[in-house]
Amino acid sequence: MSNATTLPGTSNAACEHVDVLIVGAGISGVGAAHHLGEKCPGKRYVILETKESFGGTWHQHTYPGIRSDSDLYTFGYGFKPWKGKPIASAGAILEYMGEAIEDDHIDQHIRYQHEVLKASWSGEEQLWFIEARRKDTGETVQFSCNFLWMCQGYYRHAEGYTPEWEGMSDFKGPIVHPQTWPEDLDYKGKRVVVIGSGATAATLIPNMANDCSHITMLQRSPTYFWTGENRNELADQLRELEVPEEWVHDIVRRSILKLAKDVQYFSMSNPELIKEELFKVIREYLGEDFDMSHFTPSYRPWQQRLAYVPDGDLFEGIKSGKVSVVTDHIDRFTKDGILTKSGELLEADIIITATGFNLSIMGDIAFDVDGEPVDFAKTFTYRGIMNSGIPNMSFMFGYLRTSWTMRVDLVCDFICRLLNKMDSERLSVCTPTLREQDKDMEVRPWIEDDEFNAGYLKRSMHLLPRQGGNEPWQFCRDYYVEKDILPAIDLSEDALVYSATKRSVAAAG
Repeated sequence: MSNATTLPGTSNAACEHVDVLIVGAGISGVGAAHHLGEKCPGKRYVILETKESFGGTWHQHTYPGIRSDSDLYTFGYGFKPWKGKPIASAGAILEYMGEAIEDDHIDQHIRYQHEVLKASWSGEEQLWFIEARRKDTGETVQFSCNFLWMCQGYYRHAEGYTPEWEGMSDFKGPIVHPQTWPEDLDYKGKRVVVIGSGATAATLIPNMANDCSHITMLQRSPTYFWTGENRNELADQLRELEVPEEWVHDIVRRSILKLAKDVQYFSMSNPELIKEELFKVIREYLGEDFDMSHFTPSYRPWQQRLAYVPDGDLFEGIKSGKVSVVTDHIDRFTKDGILTKSGELLEADIIITATGFNLSIMGDIAFDVDGEPVDFAKTFTYRGIMNSGIPNMSFMFGYLRTSWTMRVDLVCDFICRLLNKMDSERLSVCTPTLREQDKDMEVRPWIEDDEFNAGYLKRSMHLLPRQGGNEPWQFCRDYYVEKDILPAIDLSEDALVYSATKRSVAAAG
């Protein structure tokens, strides 16, 4: 599958060489591998994965009830039909990914417990040189590749984001972040406070409620929730008609995307009407007398993700009295729980901080190009896929409103088309490069705050690549626009600068 090469500046440090090196065996990395195998069948590739198994987020997170917050007809791959419930457990998603890996024999390309430490581009060699540490043996291993494909995810797996509150050390019980859930955490019969109101809190709380004596969702600010049965009526009807699963998947996928587009666009022009529809469904569970301020954010719908509550399980918990919602700020922790700014003491035996995660920029890997360290915050994004001045490297960043995987399929098609162009024209290097007219263009952040204001992005915006006022230095976050743009891009556009292979140049001379 691979050749051997030698690290620059050394005489005996052999490393394994492949055409494409993929970092990460999560939803993006497995998708990239499938597309490579299908569209670039001659490419030798390897996937380096830090963990001992595939799955990324779905392998890392083990808290009670862990499930998707996107439907699996769109979060699943376009090339592999989804046959289960729209909102799926982590176990079901891992089983689905495992089947995709087995179907395409991707497992033979994955190197588990390989933590990438450093990535160095050599212009002289026209190669990336990768240094990784084997977590099972501690050994340092080396790889080289023509093209580096970053599919490592976008948050730091080792630690979640927990703010520092006064008195945390005074609390007598455990303080747990869902991202690093202890296997032996016993919450049966305990009083639990969950800080946060996003998808993680909405998943944890109903899945713990029956075992706790009481569980409180403490939120600084509310989140928009929507709910419904965890089934897709159209999929059920098509299956009753014995329509082939490939057709079911494609038809339902299109239907969900159409509905989501209508809701997304309508929420921008008529946010109050969308609010009322969301509130109407919640009132059906909790009654007209429930204080809806607990579910009324200060921002418009879809300025952050809508958290889906399948079968209304969170609202059923509130209705039963096992769950309560408190909207307040934290004054401090005490030995017995949390004191809010309004003076209420929320007694707790366990506190769970469902407060988000820390963004990881390119996997926290040390990058350099010809010995110069790379600061990605000083680069401009090329269509949200590559970076200005960085040769032969792409990264995967999905959509914020539409399912992440919808962009995986589009970007994979683009990269495979790029690789095939380079092969057919005997080109070895592609570098997105600012043109003369781009030198003084407007500089914009990766995401505009008034467009999407999630805390994890706002905290790390200064670390992310920039956007420019000129095309193609922009990241189109709208699937319904980008699905037509990306396949039509002319790969010969002047912002992409190519170099011929040295062998081709030598032969021409």
